[in-house]
Amino acid sequence: MLTIRNLSKSLQSGQEVLSKISVQIDEGELIGLVGGSGSGKTTLLKCIALKEKWDEGQFIYEDRDITSLGMIEKFKVKRDWAYVEEKAPLDLKKSAVKNVLQGRFYEKSALRVLTGTHARDEHVLAMDYLEKVGLLDKAEMKAQDLSGGERQRIAIARALVQGAKIVIADEPVSGLDPDSANSVLSDLRDLCKREKVTVIASLHHLEFAEKYASRIWGIKEGRIVLDIAGRRLTSLERNKIFD
Repeated sequence: MLTIRNLSKSLQSGQEVLSKISVQIDEGELIGLVGGSGSGKTTLLKCIALKEKWDEGQFIYEDRDITSLGMIEKFKVKRDWAYVEEKAPLDLKKSAVKNVLQGRFYEKSALRVLTGTHARDEHVLAMDYLEKVGLLDKAEMKAQDLSGGERQRIAIARALVQGAKIVIADEPVSGLDPDSANSVLSDLRDLCKREKVTVIASLHHLEFAEKYASRIWGIKEGRIVLDIAGRRLTSLERNKIFD
């Protein structure tokens, strides 16, 4: 599905933040990205999400080298991606379903964009995705009245309603209480299995990656030092990442 070869990136100062990263990403995976502070997690996610440029390396998606595409072709490909930030930028005064519908912006006609209206089938689609993340009963509630975990699930539904095949999530459960964090990650795991969506999520707590990820990437000093199927890591494997 997605192949990255020798991805490298340096700061203007010359400091290398990513070094020759090569990975293969398959459909329906939930990849947990773990590493210490300053290891390169966020930079790697932003590069994969096509939000930051890199210095060298190939980025192949469905047999097409994205780095060689023109602006219009690259824009079309990027519509298969969705980036979920640590604190989702929702409109707190709008309902859950209206926040999800914002993910349909590029599918709307110019008239509907100007008038702020939505087609009935788009509304039904948004409700479907709220149901997938367990929030159908809160569709008409304003985002400001929902918990942090529920807001993150709205952000995930918004990413999916735009038709994203790959969801990149930067610390999607940071700051959430354990129950909310488990609910969000359980939803993501189920969506990967059921909808064949691929999720790459950086996770502050290794235990979450061990419990929910189908695959774990360990990153240290800008290098992938561990790439294994999701399971409890041995002490030696943990030390490769955090020692």
